[in-house]
Amino acid sequence: MTGRLMLLDTASLYFRAFYGVPESVKSPEGMPVNGIRGLLDIIAKLVTDFEPTALVACWDDDWRPRWRVDLIPSYKAHRVAQLVPGGVDVEDTPAGLVPQVPVIRELLGELGIAVVGAEQAEADDVIGCLARRAQQPVDVVTGDRDLFQLVDDANDVRIIYTARGMSKLELVTDAVVEAKYGISPQQYAAFAAMRGDPSDGLPGVAGIGEKSAAGLLREFGDLDGILAAANDPATPLGAGVRAKLTASTEYLERAVPAIAVGERVELPEVDGTLRALDAGQLASVHATGERYGLGGALDRALKALDAAAEASGR
Repeated sequence: MTGRLMLLDTASLYFRAFYGVPESVKSPEGMPVNGIRGLLDIIAKLVTDFEPTALVACWDDDWRPRWRVDLIPSYKAHRVAQLVPGGVDVEDTPAGLVPQVPVIRELLGELGIAVVGAEQAEADDVIGCLARRAQQPVDVVTGDRDLFQLVDDANDVRIIYTARGMSKLELVTDAVVEAKYGISPQQYAAFAAMRGDPSDGLPGVAGIGEKSAAGLLREFGDLDGILAAANDPATPLGAGVRAKLTASTEYLERAVPAIAVGERVELPEVDGTLRALDAGQLASVHATGERYGLGGALDRALKALDAAAEASGR
């Protein structure tokens, strides 16, 4: 396959859109549509600037999978609005965004953008699965550092990092990860497990920060090497660091698999190729645009997607 595949961390983007556009932007019936309109403009910019030939909106079918909670009980616990025994927990989402999410999913499909989720999987897992098996260059669009583990210059997988805003997008490659953290992308899951991440409810190893974690990985290669060194009295390792690691062995052995993305997901073949919409599809899109008052944002997204489809001969 030729051309670039773009994978969207969709929830990351629509949350960013919601907070970046005033909630006073509403549909003719009074529903907030700031997240919808903002996401359309984000997609228009990404497609125009990076010229993908295929686009997949990766979806959180389960934003807090039970298997991750079983590994790390604190995983995203601070974001839970309602526990659902035996089901998908309800995420604490702004009231104005809640009714927009199903509209976003419907509209993406109408625009010809593949929307892909998986049972007991977050969008990160879908992204990881699709990125690793892709037979073409891949751009992953996200504000989540955990996806840095997917960066792979050899296979032309890079991150379009949105954390500083859409006007300051950062292309993350092997060299960028190494410059930021002093590790390779392949070491990122172990690095994050040791450092911890309050945004995901990962406690980390007490007393081990970014510099210490990176130093351990440079010296011992991976988590197995680090724990082997901690349990070997002959290894030149400070007593304090050794004690911290051995006390956290069970946590680390659980955290790294929890942070790893895409390893428990099986997906059918996904065709994200961008194609020109036919008259019926355009009519449906415009009807949705009228209903929700999407105006110029929808026009810009349509223009960008149509140009991408034309450029790829579709």
